[in-house]
Amino acid sequence: MISPGNFLHSDNPRVPVSEFPFRHSVRVQVRFTDCDMLGHVNNTMYLSYMDLGKVEYFAQILPGGVDMRHINIAIVNVNVDFYAQTFFGEEVEVWTAVSKVGPRSITLEQRIINPSTGQTKCIGRTVMAPFDPETATSRPVREDWVRSAEAFECRRLRKED
Repeated sequence: MISPGNFLHSDNPRVPVSEFPFRHSVRVQVRFTDCDMLGHVNNTMYLSYMDLGKVEYFAQILPGGVDMRHINIAIVNVNVDFYAQTFFGEEVEVWTAVSKVGPRSITLEQRIINPSTGQTKCIGRTVMAPFDPETATSRPVREDWVRSAEAFECRRLRKED
């Protein structure tokens, strides 16, 4: 079994080596309805898997977890690079890490991996921006979020936007 902490590189030369270890993973069940007529997971489903990873990640690292009634952060950009197909019944995990924090954004890197083989299915990068729901304007990233993420990731995350 491959675990996030010991994952260094892929056997696929197209998959970039991660610049940091992944300390969070969540197993995802591939459902029959996630698959297309060719029997592989539809590309849109990977975004749903990554959303599950985001929620579990922030629930684990933030004091008090995530209050779904007061979500004050929006996804402003998502990019996904696909490397291998995923099939119905295959084991997959979503590995999540904060790659950097700017004054008004948090960037996550997520990898969907088969933990038995170590095969990287895709790599997603998501930029999230805190906002004030009353004024619908952006706001700085909360320092308690930065401290929690840095403590969990065991590295400095703060970068300039």
